Amino acid sequence: MLTVIRTDASVFIGSGHVMRCITIAKELQKNGVTVKFWMELLEGNLIEYVKKEGFEVLQTPIYADMYIIDHYTLNIEWEKEIRRFAKKVMVIDDLARDHDCDILLDQNVIPQYEVRYEGKVPAHCITLLGPKYLIIRDEFLQQRQNLRPRGIQIDRLLIFMGGSDPTNETMKILSALESHSFAHVDVVVGNSNPVKEQIERICMMKKYHFHRQINYMAQLMQLADFAIGAGGSTLWERCYLGLPSSSTIVADNQREITTYAGQLGVTLNLGWHEQVTAGTYRNLLKNVQIEGMSEKELELTANKQPNAWLHEILELII
Repeated sequence: MLTVIRTDASVFIGSGHVMRCITIAKELQKNGVTVKFWMELLEGNLIEYVKKEGFEVLQTPIYADMYIIDHYTLNIEWEKEIRRFAKKVMVIDDLARDHDCDILLDQNVIPQYEVRYEGKVPAHCITLLGPKYLIIRDEFLQQRQNLRPRGIQIDRLLIFMGGSDPTNETMKILSALESHSFAHVDVVVGNSNPVKEQIERICMMKKYHFHRQINYMAQLMQLADFAIGAGGSTLWERCYLGLPSSSTIVADNQREITTYAGQLGVTLNLGWHEQVTAGTYRNLLKNVQIEGMSEKELELTANKQPNAWLHEILELII
């Protein structure tokens, strides 16, 4: 059985789509499915990273049993066209758009997420919606089994604003840290971050711990007392490990998700990035209150069957 995953990463797109697709690809591969990626040669792409993870990367379509599409710029018309090459089509979405697909996955928690795609997908489409269908990497599943008690004291801080950090939030945060001291600070960036060398130099000077394009994020989240992050898929990863955090909205698709997560009390919503300054982060670190947040996060993401989407995909293609 062959599955092609159509996704991209870039300086502007970020890395989240590719990273969650790699999780899906590895789970399918474990179950005997051959997986290939179709990615474009964009600035800041993660093609070499995907290859190192063991997957072939294409730039043109081929015939496959299933196409999995995780891409905001590809719409329902594109999905209709790709059916010439695919027996089945799956879409991963966060935006409640119209789709022509056989299975749709939207892991986000927003008001009335259960009915979010009514009238937007074909009648036969299988919809996998909400936190029951979180896309969780193995490293997070393992750490969830060994959660440590969390208090209200913040000694260890984790900073990760996405693989590319297109709005340069990390530099704002590093500026804010000049007036605060923590026992340990981890700063994580991706290969597509355009100022990663500058960030690394600052970390060396300040004796912060710098990490680039890592595969041990769950371990860092487990060790941290508080994280400063963005909205998007890493928000749910932080919740899955009960890590209290703030979230800055750095893309339009994160607005509704992050706003609702803030209302639920599972993150501190700092708002739209253009209104978030170094002073915003400085005040956050000075006044942050995290009591009870971890418990709310763990309750929201409790799941008896992790990666429940896998069974649904396999049922469709095997």
